[in-house]
This record gives sequence, C-alpha cells and structure tokens, in this order.
Amino acid sequence: MEHSTFYLGMIPLFPLLGAVCIGLLHVFTCKRWRLPQLLYGILACVGPAMSFFLALRVFLELRALPVDTRFFSYKAFTWFSVGDLHLDMGFLADPLSSLMLLFVTFIATLIHIYSIGYMDGDKSYGKFFAYMNLFLGSMLILVLGDNPVVMFVGWEGVGLCSYLLISYYSEDRDNVLAGNKAFIVNRIGDLGFVLGMGFLFWAIGSHGFDFLSLKANAHLMNESAILVVCLLLFVGATGKSAQIPLYVWLPDAMAGPTPVSALIHAATMVTAGVYMVARFSFLYVEVAAAGMVVAWIGILTALLAAVFGMFQDDIKKILAYSTVSQLGYMFAGVGVTAYSAGIFHVFTHAFFKALLFLGAGAVIYALHHEQNIWKMGGLKKKMPITYWTMLIGALALAGCPPFAGFFSKDEILYSALANGHVFIWLIGVLVAAMTAYYTFRMVFVVFHGQPRDQHAYDHAHEAPAVMTVPLIILAVGAIIAGFYNLPAIFGGEQMVSHWLAPSVADQHPHPSIFLEFIAIATSIAAFAFGIWVAYKRFGKGADEPVFSGFARFAYHKFYVDELYNALFVQPYKTIGATISEEVEPNMIDAPITSVSRLYMRVGNLVKVFQSGYVRTYAIYMILGLGIMSLILSQSLN
Repeated sequence: MEHSTFYLGMIPLFPLLGAVCIGLLHVFTCKRWRLPQLLYGILACVGPAMSFFLALRVFLELRALPVDTRFFSYKAFTWFSVGDLHLDMGFLADPLSSLMLLFVTFIATLIHIYSIGYMDGDKSYGKFFAYMNLFLGSMLILVLGDNPVVMFVGWEGVGLCSYLLISYYSEDRDNVLAGNKAFIVNRIGDLGFVLGMGFLFWAIGSHGFDFLSLKANAHLMNESAILVVCLLLFVGATGKSAQIPLYVWLPDAMAGPTPVSALIHAATMVTAGVYMVARFSFLYVEVAAAGMVVAWIGILTALLAAVFGMFQDDIKKILAYSTVSQLGYMFAGVGVTAYSAGIFHVFTHAFFKALLFLGAGAVIYALHHEQNIWKMGGLKKKMPITYWTMLIGALALAGCPPFAGFFSKDEILYSALANGHVFIWLIGVLVAAMTAYYTFRMVFVVFHGQPRDQHAYDHAHEAPAVMTVPLIILAVGAIIAGFYNLPAIFGGEQMVSHWLAPSVADQHPHPSIFLEFIAIATSIAAFAFGIWVAYKRFGKGADEPVFSGFARFAYHKFYVDELYNALFVQPYKTIGATISEEVEPNMIDAPITSVSRLYMRVGNLVKVFQSGYVRTYAIYMILGLGIMSLILSQSLN
C-alpha cells in the first residue's frame, strides 16, 4: 500500500528556493554594496534545516506504519508522455530514501553552519552559499525521485554543482581544470546511466517506469537484458562514486573550499552511485555476474586508493583517497548482496568523513590555507578541540571498536566471508590495515611531534565556535552511529538492516558465530597492526620522507593521470585540432566557400553592366525589347 504525502516535494524545494533567493541577492547587490555575511549564512542554513525536519517527520511517519506499507509518494505533475513512456515528476519515500534523507540533510546543515565561519571574508560569499543550496537540492531530488528519469535530473544537478564548487576559486587555472576534469569524467559515467535507462525501458515495456512498478515487473526481463542494464547503470555509478576507471576526478576535487569537499565526500554526490545500485538491487540480485563485477571493482578500488593514500602529503588528498577507498568497501558490500551493510557504511561514513574534512578545514584555516602535512606538527596543544574530534574521526575511519566505522566495515567483510568471497574478504582486511596506517600517519604528523614551521605554529589557533560545534556534534555521531546496526554477536538487533529490508534485496548468509568471530578478530588485528606501524614511524615525530622506487611510483598515483592524458586527452586534442584545421576548412567549408567565390566572380562579371547612368539602362531596355520582339515574331511564324 502506498500513501500520498504532499510535503515530500517540499524537502528539495527549501534548499532550491534558498539557492534562488541567495543567488538573486548576490547578483543584484555584489556590484553596489555588500550585504552582511551573517544574512547570507542564515538564509543558507534555513533551507537545509527545514529539509532535515521534514525528513525526520517522514522517517517517523514511515516508522509508525506496518513494514509492508512503508511507502510515501507524491506526484507533483505529469512531466511528459511519449508512446508507452509515461513519467510523472514524482517523489518516493521508503525506508531506503528516508534513511538517506535523514543523514544527508543533517550533515549538510552542519556543513552549512561550519561554512559561515570558514568562508568568512570571501568576496563571493553569497555565490558560494547559492551553489551549496543548489547542490543539496539536487541531491535530494536524486534521493527522492520515484523513477530513474527524475533520479537522473538530480544526478545531473549534483554533477553541475560539483563543477561550479570545485572550480570556485577560478582565479587559479588549476582549480578550473579540476572542475573541468570532474565534469567531463562524470559525463562519461552519465552516458552509461542514460543507456542503462534506455535498455531498461526497452526490456520492461509499458508496465510502468517508476521504481515500485519496475520492482514488481522485474521478473518479465530475461537475464541477458538485466545483465546489460546492471552493467550500464554501474558505469554511471563508477563516475559519480569514483571507482575504477573513473576515480581520477575525486582527488583533484580538493581544489574547492573545504566545506565543499566535506559535502561531496560525506553527504552528496559520491554516495549517489552506491544509493543507485541499492535502489536497483531488485535487478542486481537476479544476475550474480553483475554483482561480482560491482564487488571486484569496488574492492580493487579500495586497495588502489589505500595504496595512494599511504604516500600523499596533502591533508585533503589523504582524506580524498580514503573516501575513494571507503566507497570501494561500499560497492564490495552491495556487490556481495549485502545491500544493507553497504548502505550502513554510507551512513556511518557520512559522520566520520564529514568530521575529518571539517577538522582538516579547521587546521587549514588556522595555518592560513597550508595543506602540506609536512609543514605542520605539534598542533595538539594549539587546537585541542580539533585534535580530539579528528582523533575520534580517525578511529572511526580506521575501524577501531567501538567507533562507527568498525561495525559497518566489519559487517561488509563478514558478509563477503560468509557468502564465500574469500579473496574479497582478504583484500578487505589488507585495506583495513592500510587505512589505519595512513589515517594515523596523518594524525601523528599533523598533531604530534615538534612544529616543522615555527611561524605557522605560532600563529595557529583554535577555530571559532561556529566551526568547532559542528565538529563536536559529528564526533558524537562518529561514536554512536555504529550502534544502530549492532550485530547479534554483540547483543544488537541490527536495526538498520531490519529498517532497510522492505527496500533492498538482501541475501543474508546463514549466520555463523565462528565466521563472524573470524571477521571481527581479523578486523581488530588489521586496525591494531596499521596503527602500530604508523606510531613506530611517525608517533614521536618524523621528517618528510624522500620517496624512491615503489613509494615514488605510488606517490605519483602510478602515473594514471599521465597515462589517461597520453591515451585519451592528447589524442582527443589532436583529433580536434585536425578537424578544426584540416577537415573543417577543406571538406566541410570548401563547398560553401567555393559557391561563394563563384558568386563573387559572376558578380564581378555582371557589375560592369551596372554603370549608374539612366541612358545606359534605357539602351539595355531597348535592346531587351528588341530581343523579345524578335523571339515573339519567330514564335508566331
């Protein structure tokens, strides 16, 4: 049973209206006078906060319903109807989307509040918040869309906003190139999404194109069609969620302001791919091969990003590669049909990754935009709130019990092991150790030891309350979020898994206390080993290393960007230049230019008869009349 709820449409509407209002205020006032920054900040926070309260209302009302009837829908209007395709601009709230709504709006609100302090003094303060509200509104459309096409509208919206925000500091050419890179790489993935939707409609026919109808009629599709659709949709997911081979844009996205990085990595955009696969779980469970592709791409991405993260020196890029790696875990989870485990990791990751990015932003703010960890050190005394909150985030990311990341990551690893995917589990354990290592390498180098830049250290200070309060709230979330899906071995009821059950097609393995104990023990051992190695090398201070061999190779990210540039970018530019310089003028423009030249030559011949004298034209008339008379007399004879 489905219930109609009109205020579903208001959840994305509030931030979208905020974007319009703030944008208009900025456009009409930026060249005359500057409005108070606090006004922009308040307007920017109202929309996300209102969306959060409505999302909370939706969640509570769904919770009050029987399990099988937890569906709210709202049809705003009929968008278009072409042949058998009938599409409404409609929204759907079910257990999956309601959970996403809760943490997306909550964390986005905290990031907006934090941005009031972080962006203080920025000359385009209003433009920044307009983009941020638009970003959030697009993400909410993506989450709430009741059919793939409406989801795609939000999908493209977050892609556009990512370009605008990544290249926000457009005075620097590198930032603009980073924005272009994100936009272009995501367009490659989006093509897969579009083709997947096309094949899906071709295969399902006229049986309805909303998610509830698709789920009910999925059995009408054959396995080959499902496999093609799933793989094409996953291409779209690899773009948005930065998986092999389309992961290269996300580290460069650090060019944007730190709150943007936090929003992209924690609550919007990069989680969209995982959400989309979970939304189409009713298709992926039908073909095991599709799930295996998702799982192996995910776990290999997790491994590759962890290797890169171990050797980076930019605090934001370390966290960026950790995001790519954790997204790999999420895809590994949904790939082994543990969809609730993958979404649960999306949920916990949102808290500790937003915390880490905002904490890194506080460090960058205190050090006047310094991002190199080897120019930091000893900041524990100067920034105690930032240190302790980031430490909590680091423990959660590294998978330390009882912090949030431990429970969600362990559930994914246990699901892989219990479903017989031993190699995926082994790689996952290895990545867990590497994660603990590079995370605490960052913590030790930034906050422990002696200052490496005394001048920067002397001027460092704790961030203002508008920035530290969100850190404290997120730290609490990073501590307690994992307990919402506590496994039975710890006496929990796995509330998140039970909540998501009506929306995702989980295939639960037979419970095994022995396997779960093995998964937990290896996860704890991996964490302990990683942090021990990091402490031995960096815990008491260390100098910037000089990389060589494999370390240098990994520091330069295996030269994948250079390889892509050589294989794709430069040939594309060469082909484009050839078309522009050779094909267009000689093949496309040649017929047109030839006709124009012929016209000009004929004109030059004819213009000799155009003297401008009346007597000359009178002679032409007489000659013409004479010729016409002669022709007429000949025809009469």
